[in-house]
Amino acid sequence: VALKRMLNFNVPPVKNSTGEPVWKVLIYDRFGQDIISPLLSVKELRDMGITLHLLLHSDRDAIPDVPAIYFVMPTEENIDRMCQDLRNQLYESYYLNFISAISRSKLEDIANAAIGANAVTQVAKVFDQYLNFITLEDDMFVLCNQNKELVSYRAINRPDITDTEMETIMDTIVDSLFCFFVTLGAIPIIRCSRGTAAEMVAVKLDKKLRENLRDARNSLFTSDTLGAGQFSFQRPLLLLVDRNIDLATPLHHTWTYQALVHDVLDFHLNRVNLEESTGMESSPAGARPKKKNKKSYDLTTSDKFWQKHKGSPFPEVAESVQQELESYRAQEDEVKRLKSIMGIEGEDEGAISMLSDNTAKLTSAVSSLPELLEKKRLIDLHTNVATAVLEHIKSRKLDVYFEYEEKIMSKSTLDKSLLDMISDPDAGTPEDKMRLFLIYYISSTQAPSEVDLEQYKKALMDAGCSLAPLSYIKQWKAFTKMASAPTSYGNTTPKPLGLFSRVMNTGSQFVMEGVKNLVLKQQNLPVTRILDYLMEMKSNPETDDYRYFDPKMLRGGDSSVPRNKNPFQEAIVFVVGGGNYIEYQNLIDYIK
Repeated sequence: VALKRMLNFNVPPVKNSTGEPVWKVLIYDRFGQDIISPLLSVKELRDMGITLHLLLHSDRDAIPDVPAIYFVMPTEENIDRMCQDLRNQLYESYYLNFISAISRSKLEDIANAAIGANAVTQVAKVFDQYLNFITLEDDMFVLCNQNKELVSYRAINRPDITDTEMETIMDTIVDSLFCFFVTLGAIPIIRCSRGTAAEMVAVKLDKKLRENLRDARNSLFTSDTLGAGQFSFQRPLLLLVDRNIDLATPLHHTWTYQALVHDVLDFHLNRVNLEESTGMESSPAGARPKKKNKKSYDLTTSDKFWQKHKGSPFPEVAESVQQELESYRAQEDEVKRLKSIMGIEGEDEGAISMLSDNTAKLTSAVSSLPELLEKKRLIDLHTNVATAVLEHIKSRKLDVYFEYEEKIMSKSTLDKSLLDMISDPDAGTPEDKMRLFLIYYISSTQAPSEVDLEQYKKALMDAGCSLAPLSYIKQWKAFTKMASAPTSYGNTTPKPLGLFSRVMNTGSQFVMEGVKNLVLKQQNLPVTRILDYLMEMKSNPETDDYRYFDPKMLRGGDSSVPRNKNPFQEAIVFVVGGGNYIEYQNLIDYIK
């Protein structure tokens, strides 16, 4: 909503306004691009009048008769380039939108450039958008994509980090969280664990929210924005968790669709990049072998199959794709019939979209063609993505890893020795083996004896693993006070339902033989469990000493005594050092 408002020159888009939108160009930097691309497609931008969208630092031609909307971070180099645009008189008028708040001095630089270029009247508006975060789902956001290694777990936990570096990282995180709450139009009550990076974030965020509220004239949380949020009468809880409370989950192999795609494929900002394997189609004899094609697919909120199945265990997804395919095949003859009525041969989608514009003239049967083709597109997309995931599962025995790790984490009896798993040359990559061993090491109540450890280390080295992660985890475990009480993951293991059902084995695209059909049992992961205690106001030793901040209270400072005794209706969970799709899915299942 905030982006659409910005693209409409910062006035709310009017419903049913007559005529065409105002044509305009959009100029963004990489940060702006990352924020917009998961949310608005090129078509949606076009519908809003954006004819061109260009990177700020690309060679751009002057288009003197259109307004330009800029959406960039207020960095030195960006500002210089904008000033250059003003001097070169590239556009008719300039709407400058900064992703994060611009400083007074930089604003003056722009003003000076505008005066120098005699372009003051053309700079129509300057806005701080407070949109410095990336929304990937209706209920999930990340801080950034461009230089995410700067706020990563590693950056925060480096042993040689200086205080100033730490301050910078914390400020970066707080800036994004602050933007998030400004956009949400809500002031949270903040809870965090003590003595962690999460606490540093909480202190800084509390201070920043508090200072903004005190400055009544310029507060970003005025009654008109606050009421506009979905949280009109009740404030949300912001739970800041430190990644160090649970390092096993991010290492854990995954079994649900979205988490698997993220774990084994190249998946960023809701787009998955695949290399097409060319083994399938036989090329004519003597033809040169085809190059591998790279294909990318967007997995979006409008993709009904993805929305329905992204949290399902993989076997279920494979079965559903197959069912969709069969139901489509039943309709395929219908598609052919419709195409021939309309005189369209082959896959000429362009002709179809032209026809779909004047469907009124066509019969109702024909109007269902675009819908059927869209269905076909989604089936093909998920067939390709799921097949790529399945190849990883089979070649790396990920089902075995997943099940074995679940057993370790829930302290169940193990059916084969860890050493055998690590030494098995057919099971997994060196990284898979290391992840498995680290989970074992983190979850074990008492560390393995030196003799055993040496044996494991040798097996890991033979499997081609680097031992650096192990030495970090060793220090980490010695250092965390938590070592006395390892995190509990519930004591449930996935139940194998035997191999895939009959349907799957006959005539399915997915050759699932030998892959275990594991079903997840609902259990709360540590992050979810902590949220449950704090949202429901349950007393528990794990969370009783969590700090409590209310930026609205006049006197700051810490009172771990919650003023508010009622359970919360809404919560935002942020993991300092990085959450993951397993936890995201676990929280969604918890809500359900």
